[in-house]
Amino acid sequence: MTTTSDILIHEPWVNKERQQEAYAFGIWCFLATELLFFSALFLGYAVVRHLHIVGFDTGAKETSIVFGTVNTAVLMTSSLTMAMAERSAEQKRARLARWMLIATLLLGATFVVVKGFEYREDIEKHLVPGHGFSVPFQGAQLFFAFYWVMTGVHAVHLSIGLGVVGRLLRLSYRHSLSEHRASVEVTTLYWHLVDVIWVVLYPCFYLVNRS
Repeated sequence: MTTTSDILIHEPWVNKERQQEAYAFGIWCFLATELLFFSALFLGYAVVRHLHIVGFDTGAKETSIVFGTVNTAVLMTSSLTMAMAERSAEQKRARLARWMLIATLLLGATFVVVKGFEYREDIEKHLVPGHGFSVPFQGAQLFFAFYWVMTGVHAVHLSIGLGVVGRLLRLSYRHSLSEHRASVEVTTLYWHLVDVIWVVLYPCFYLVNRS
């Protein structure tokens, strides 16, 4: 188990306990703002869907449940590997932690690649709102407007997550991750946020009216 004596002190902190508290407070404040941001989008989705139920249900049938389900499985697995990386770092099992970080990066990159193929298919099927949109139901364009914005913003967050996980991997080759416990905790929480947001996006865009 990692103790505070294992943790490196970074500027401007001179006390390990205060540094840990600041890192934890900062990431939870950041996560709260991200949840508020996505909550506004989900609220808008719920209101507009209530006004255009048929259009939203019709639009949802055009999304690829195969791509969506594959990416859900990939992202949930990456959440497991990230949690294992954090636990391994706490237990000073450097090699296992490094492999779990590599697995997380590979799974996250897989998600982005699969999403890219899905976007290409959506474009080929003319599912981008605007001139030439292929679903002739009122509200369907609004559904896909939410789809592109919300999944796109999520993809940006995931890409940022790949960057911070990559930073941890680089640190693991230079130092023991147990010395950077705060960085590991912050990165893990951020990655789990990305996963949780997708868990809500998945039913909104892929499971609506599929029965």
